[in-house]
Amino acid sequence: MKRYKILFICLGNICRSPAAEGIMLKKLGARGLSDHFLVDSAGLLDYHAGELPDVRMRKCGQARSYNFNSRSRPIKPDDITNFDMLVCMDKSIVHSVEKRCTTQTDKEKITLMTDYCVKLNAREVPDPYYGNTNDFNNVLDILEDSCDGLIEKCLVISDLCLVICDL
Repeated sequence: MKRYKILFICLGNICRSPAAEGIMLKKLGARGLSDHFLVDSAGLLDYHAGELPDVRMRKCGQARSYNFNSRSRPIKPDDITNFDMLVCMDKSIVHSVEKRCTTQTDKEKITLMTDYCVKLNAREVPDPYYGNTNDFNNVLDILEDSCDGLIEKCLVISDLCLVICDL
């Protein structure tokens, strides 16, 4: 069975993208969909390579019963070709990832996380790194809402792929 592969991308891979990864994994698990998806996160920079997510993000996530325990890593060229979706946290990340794409097909995989918001009207997922607890919680609110919408989008895509494969 082919798994649909989603990569969440932010700047350093210690706040937004690992939180998106953790939230998505929990939401997919709650719906019994974990086996159908491969979810990962990466950063544009390697400053924090190998580190756990920011302690403030982990603390805010734990308060909502999330376990953010992935290790930071920079995005690799293979990620762009191997993942089905490249989900970016803000527009500057979108532009940076676009510059790394070598084909139009790869560019078409890039989306903005907030494009999947269902309830909130957020334009981007703001970087909370220099903020306070409220900023981290705001990011979690946006990510939870966006992950709900992203799951619905992926289910439509998966259904279409199943229909096409069955033809």
